[in-house]
Amino acid sequence: MLKSKQLLQQFAKEYAKYTPANFKLKRALVVTKLSRYEFEQLRHPGLSKEQLEQKLRDRGTDVEMVLYLHNLHKDFERRVVQSFQDVGCEVKLSSRSSLSKDVMSWADVIVPVGGDGTFLLSAGRSSPLFALSQQKTPIVGFNSDPQHSEGRLMLPKHYTENPSDAVGRIKSGDFKWMHRSRIRTTFLGSNGEIPESTDLFRHTEVKMEQVNTEPEMLEKNMAYKYKAKMRRVLPYLALNEVFIGEHLSARVSHLQLVLDHQDVVNKTKCSGLCVSTGTGSTSWHTSINRITNSDVEHLLRSLPNSSSAEVLRLRENAEEIAHRYNQSLLFAPDDPRLCYSIREQICVGVWPSPKTFKERDFVQNVFVKSHCIDANLVIDGSISYPFNDGAKALLEVYPEDALLTIALD
Repeated sequence: MLKSKQLLQQFAKEYAKYTPANFKLKRALVVTKLSRYEFEQLRHPGLSKEQLEQKLRDRGTDVEMVLYLHNLHKDFERRVVQSFQDVGCEVKLSSRSSLSKDVMSWADVIVPVGGDGTFLLSAGRSSPLFALSQQKTPIVGFNSDPQHSEGRLMLPKHYTENPSDAVGRIKSGDFKWMHRSRIRTTFLGSNGEIPESTDLFRHTEVKMEQVNTEPEMLEKNMAYKYKAKMRRVLPYLALNEVFIGEHLSARVSHLQLVLDHQDVVNKTKCSGLCVSTGTGSTSWHTSINRITNSDVEHLLRSLPNSSSAEVLRLRENAEEIAHRYNQSLLFAPDDPRLCYSIREQICVGVWPSPKTFKERDFVQNVFVKSHCIDANLVIDGSISYPFNDGAKALLEVYPEDALLTIALD
């Protein structure tokens, strides 16, 4: 904890000089979206344009819509590039296959153009373990198709209509920094080995750049508490969430959790564990925990006095009640806490143990031990590690791991 506070103080001093007004924009790296059409081209590299389109038609794909969305994105991409060039900025384009540390370190700003998936790709490829001597490269995203993509990680939708307005504000320093918390995952064990990771987008024939980290001896108290000798930090940070569960979703996930290094071991059988940041609270976290208008109405009908005037009035406002509850699930992107959610926890017989174990709560850190058969630990839905019986991981947030982003409005 002391080391983390010292790092935070040093970062604060460093970024006190790195204000928006002092930000120098000279080089922009535009990260391009992998469109559905480009995805199909990668899947069928031996086919000509005409052959590919015929193959898609034969299987029932709406080729005209696929091409329309592809061209829509490419046209917007050109507008973003032109907007940066108009303010005197040198621009490079990078796709999933060419995005590397070298090209990212060249840029003054990283600009994913597409949807949240493109943003997460750019964030995941940013240098995962920052040294104090390294200056973080900020990220700012443009939503290429607000009608078909929510794009919560991107700039507000009105900047899609006028990207030059956003670029002008960035160039003039008329913006704010936002430090989005990210989850650091550490594997604990008797040795320093990390199981081989899998890129869940490997079907595009493009692999994530492999990064190695050195094993470290575990502190004496931690080694005793978690019965492990070594630790190894995974080289990828989660901007949205870390999910742990059986590969086959129909199988029950058997997990043990220790929250905030307490002395209580919480045992659960469920459909998986989702540990979310504030950024990820708008995504899977909300989908797991949200309620519907019908849920509110059913709950109110179950009350003993369900026919009373007060309950009837509440039932008339079921939509507003559900909306307020769902909004309460969200928390700030720079919040240093994590929020864990147990999906569909079994609550019969001896499960969970203890009975007081909450299905969802805020924590500073989570220790997880697996008793699963064929499970995975998945970072932001893209990088997967085997996490089977006996595997142990510690999920934490460190201020120096935060992603530096540009916020407008």
